Parts: sequence; structure tokens; C-alpha cells
Amino acid sequence: MFPDIDYLDWITGRPEAATHDLGSSDLRRAVPEPDGIVPPKLADLPSPPDDLDLETIIADAYDVGTENVLVTAGATHANFVAMAAALGGKGDGAGETDGGDDRPPRALVEKPGYEPLVATPEGLGATVDRFRRPAEDDYGLDPGRVEAAMSDGTRCIVVTNRHNPSGSRASRETMAEASRAAADNDATLLVDEVYAPFCADEASVFGGPTAAMLPNTVITNSMTKYLGFGPVRVGWLVADADFVSRAQSVMFHVPAISAPGMALTRRALYDETELAEGSRDRIEENRELLAEFVEERDDLSGAVPSGCTYGFFSHESADGDEVSEAAWEEGILVVPGRFFDDGDSFRLSLGLDNETVRAGLDAFGDVLDDIAE
Repeated sequence: MFPDIDYLDWITGRPEAATHDLGSSDLRRAVPEPDGIVPPKLADLPSPPDDLDLETIIADAYDVGTENVLVTAGATHANFVAMAAALGGKGDGAGETDGGDDRPPRALVEKPGYEPLVATPEGLGATVDRFRRPAEDDYGLDPGRVEAAMSDGTRCIVVTNRHNPSGSRASRETMAEASRAAADNDATLLVDEVYAPFCADEASVFGGPTAAMLPNTVITNSMTKYLGFGPVRVGWLVADADFVSRAQSVMFHVPAISAPGMALTRRALYDETELAEGSRDRIEENRELLAEFVEERDDLSGAVPSGCTYGFFSHESADGDEVSEAAWEEGILVVPGRFFDDGDSFRLSLGLDNETVRAGLDAFGDVLDDIAE
């Protein structure tokens, strides 16, 4: 039985109802009119050649073969099929490990972390262990902690890069060390890279530092965060061909991707250089706003990573729920940290345009002033 995901229950409908959305982390773009299909930003962009399919566009971006790519219905879908394939080992499916061992497989997930990445392996029958990314280490990924937390039954290790909720970014070299630890234990390292493109440098939708094609590693990404086309509902995973084959077998048990979604994604990724420029501009502008806001407040603690529009913060006299509830009373969406394993903190995410989030931060500052009184 799949467990409830409290965060998704809580967040559903709130961005639309909020006067000021400081909770959504995607760089959201305008959506089509009610009877429309094509997002306005894609309407005037050229379509790719008829013989250039989506798998090839993605494969070329990562410098891999099409046999290393599986297109999915978003990153959540990609994470689901990747976890199912990893937890099933090379046997018949999740819940059965190699060699006929009937003990449940184990998944090792970062902490603090995004709640669905804990709930999904639990729903697939795995025992979930955790390893820490502590605040005192700026939430950095420490391969030594990963290795120390593994057991003989660990089949899947789950991390995010950038880290969700802190925005901490691990280098390719650090990911390589984590992948070696996974390979030594015959486990799969799953790296959710939906926030990897959040960079100040020349990143693309396919990521900043990527872990693609490291040993025993699968990466996931999607159209949602950096490009802001969440309603298209398309993502992908990249891994070695054997793993992709196992993941494809899992895909037969879950819904397929719509043809319109595939077509819109082909166009977006074919023209991603032009689209990425606007995303980079928004990241740079909003990151400066967030950094200035936090630096000017003596009652807040927490870092704003370079090139990132979100972060994990604490208030000197209120926990995450108190801050979030006080903000919501004024129509401001802020995500409490209990959904990321830390009830004392909250996540601020500046995904909308610069002027919109500036107004939201001004209103949120008034809320924090009232809390302090």
C-alpha cells in the first residue's frame, strides 16, 4: 500500500489560491488559453526536423545513445520507474532481491529530503534508511556518510542535486565518489537532477553538473522546473542500457505519455538554448532578491546558494509551521520544513517573475515583523 504523501496533499491548490507564491520552485511560464494546447512561449518557435525524435534530442544533449534514455510522464514518473527497477535488482521486480533473498530490499534516502522520495520506495515495499546532509555542513553531500549508512540489502540510494530543500550543489567529482560507493555495494544511485540547471553559468535544461553515465547511476530530469512547462508532464531518465530496459518493463505497468506532450517537448528541447536564456535571467534576478532579503533580516538564518532561487531557512522565534501558517493568513505561500524532515525550518522558493516575487517578499517581511512583536 502506498503511503499518503502529506506534502502533495498540502500543496495541492495552494499556488493558485495564494496572493503571493513563495512556495513554488519551478520557473513557471504562461499557460495556454482554456481551449489552447501550445504554451505561448512555444507557439512561435520552430519545430525540429521530422526525423529527429525526442530520445535522440535528449541522448545528444547527454552525449549518450538512445538506448540510454527513457522518456517518462514527468520526473515523479521517472523516479518511480527508476526506483522500481533498482529495488527489483536483476530479478522479477521490486520486493525481490537478487539471489532469491526474500527479505525486502532497502533504499537509502538523504535527510533532510523531499517527502515523495521517501514515500515512493516505501510504497514499492522497500525498507527505507536515511543518511544525513546536515545543516552544519551546508547540507553538502558527503559520500562517506552514504557509504557508512549502506547495508548488504541496500539496492537504491536516492539523492537530489541541487539538494531539495537547501539548494546545495554537489560537483560531478562528489557524485562520482557516491556512485563508486553504490557500485561497491551492487546498488543503484538515483540522482534527481530537476534543479541541476539552476546555475549562474551557462547551464541548459539538461543540467549543471550531471551524474549521467557514472557507474551504477541513473539520473532523472523534466520539463517542469527550469523550463517551467509543468503542465506538459514529460520527463526522462538516463542510465546504462540494461537499467533502461528494466525501467521500460516497469513502464508497461503505468500510464504512457501523451503524443501532444511528446510533440511539445520535442519543440521545447530542440529550442532549449533560446528558452534557457530567459530561465537564467530569472534565476540571477530572483537569487539576488532572495539573498538580499535574507541578509537584511536578523531574525532569519540560512544560506542562499549561488545561482539558486530557493533555500531552507529558520526563524529565531518560530518554527516552520508557525511561519508558514502566519504567512498563509496573509495569502503568502511558504512551505513548512516538516515536509523535508525539519520542522524548525521552512523553504522559500522564488520561481515567478522578478516583480511578482519582489512584492511577495515585501509582504512576507511584514509577516515576519509581526511574528517578532
